[in-house]
Amino acid sequence: MWMIETLCWLSLGLIVYCYLLYPLLLGLLSRFRPAKQAPYGNPSEQSWPFVSLVIAAYKEESVILQRVHNALMLDYPADRLEILIGVDGNEDSTGELVASISDSRVRLLQYPERRGKASVLNDSIPQARGEIVLLSDANTFWDRDAARQLVRHFQDPSVGGVCGRLILTDAATGENVDGVYWRYENWIKAQEGAVGALQGANGAIYALRKELFASIPSHTIVDDFLIGMRIHLSRRRLLYDKSAIAREETAPTIRDEFQRRTRIGAGNFQSLVWLRRLLLPDYGLVSWAFWSHKVLRWTCPLWMLLALVSSLLLAEQPVYRWLLVSQGMGYGMAIAGSLGVPGKVGAVGRIAWMFVMMNVALACGFYRWLFRTQKGTWKRTERSQSEQAVTVR
Repeated sequence: MWMIETLCWLSLGLIVYCYLLYPLLLGLLSRFRPAKQAPYGNPSEQSWPFVSLVIAAYKEESVILQRVHNALMLDYPADRLEILIGVDGNEDSTGELVASISDSRVRLLQYPERRGKASVLNDSIPQARGEIVLLSDANTFWDRDAARQLVRHFQDPSVGGVCGRLILTDAATGENVDGVYWRYENWIKAQEGAVGALQGANGAIYALRKELFASIPSHTIVDDFLIGMRIHLSRRRLLYDKSAIAREETAPTIRDEFQRRTRIGAGNFQSLVWLRRLLLPDYGLVSWAFWSHKVLRWTCPLWMLLALVSSLLLAEQPVYRWLLVSQGMGYGMAIAGSLGVPGKVGAVGRIAWMFVMMNVALACGFYRWLFRTQKGTWKRTERSQSEQAVTVR
């Protein structure tokens, strides 16, 4: 019986630690022991390095012209910027539209067969002329100063990469719709960046030194996380700059968001195999953050199941009966959130529902990774027509 009791408290403790205690400890650490930061001012106009913005695209004919226009409007020296559009497969007019752009800064890299984003990046980045490679998605739009905000950090030779901030917008209004969880995640990113332990990059907006890029496996599912974490493996610094802003529409349906999270879940477990060295204690705070923010979270569905089953088996004892009822109330709140119950109950319920579905998606992702059913090629998400008129801020 004591083994079941231990399992129950261990499971609950790990859930509380990775979602509550770890952020609190991280916040304290970033406040009292921040990583050394240089006073990054903007270089002189003659000192900005040549950079290459690489965008992988698959069937993006409805938005690619707007995305390239957005890139051309960046406030970065025009003679030090090139834009490479790697088109994965010739399945629509995306390549033709890119080829129709007369600006010499734009280069089309048309790949005849669809192979997946990892292969596009492996073939495109070596062709980049810039010493700094900027990476983004075809459905993401950068603020005018985003490139400068990223690139200024590379004045410090110890910096290997910089991740910017992604703001989620409503498809109809274009307004910021960052939810509680997204703001929570961005806060953690900022704290990890402050102590030198940022966990991966965001594919919407990040940059790295070209010399640090090495080909990733062609079946890579979550390329931005793998590329970002490899910077830590190289013993270079990976920073977070919330002033480098990109904007992207939220997934149009709950099903699309669930599928996205499931895919990311499968990619997380895949990446863990390749990045296992970062779990060793000689990587210091990076290792601690990797265990706390990533590995324990990825295994959270297991801890939730064990906590529920063990408290059920021990329900004859009052304390475990209370734990069982508390978990039941939590799942009940999640159901209320999924049904759109109004008021404070509904608001709390939506957070609970998101938490539950996020972990269900992780469990599905683990299944897909374990049985190799998740492919490296991506499926384009249909987007609204609001992306047809995007302004650069």
